[in-house]
Amino acid sequence: MRDVQAAGGTPLSDQPSAPRRRRVALLFGVAAFVLTADIISKSIVVARMPYHAPIRLLGGFLTVTLTRNGGAAFSIGTSMTIVFTAIAAGVIVYILRAARNLRSVGWAITLGLLLGGATGNLVDRIFRAPGSFQGHVVDWIQLPHWPVFNLADSSIVCAGFLVVLLALRGVRLDGTRPVHPAGPRPDSPTSDNPKMDYPKPDYPTRVADDPR
Repeated sequence: MRDVQAAGGTPLSDQPSAPRRRRVALLFGVAAFVLTADIISKSIVVARMPYHAPIRLLGGFLTVTLTRNGGAAFSIGTSMTIVFTAIAAGVIVYILRAARNLRSVGWAITLGLLLGGATGNLVDRIFRAPGSFQGHVVDWIQLPHWPVFNLADSSIVCAGFLVVLLALRGVRLDGTRPVHPAGPRPDSPTSDNPKMDYPKPDYPTRVADDPR
């Protein structure tokens, strides 16, 4: 069977790997876009905002500012920088391993957002002050009554919402969904209320009297 050729000339054994390669390419494409946008935006903010007052946009709904965060997303756990660095590295390793079974477009986008966001903040932790693997993440987006965050944080949060959505829909990494066995039909003999087929009574047929 392995030597059988498909219509396009491709061995049948190689066909399942084609969708996986496309999904993995989508994953890394999304991750690269998020990482590039995060690095560029942080570089601009670090270069300009230390000497500039916070910039208020959209009538004050959005404020561009500059803060340093030693914790997780939205300034959570600021005293656990090394712990969050290890967690981010573990998330990246898990995504790279999970990509081997990836055939779902939804999961490719979700994992791409998560990979790009985790890598963006990990780059800060490795290369920024005060030291390697203890660096503080650059946050610059501020909304009313909300902690300051960055594009990497936004990407991670969006990935979290997509994970919940895909889980509720039952979509797996390989694009399949669990198959639930169909229950017995109401008229099936194995149902709780079987519908019995009783024989119809054989009534004699009445012949009309001959008027002659």
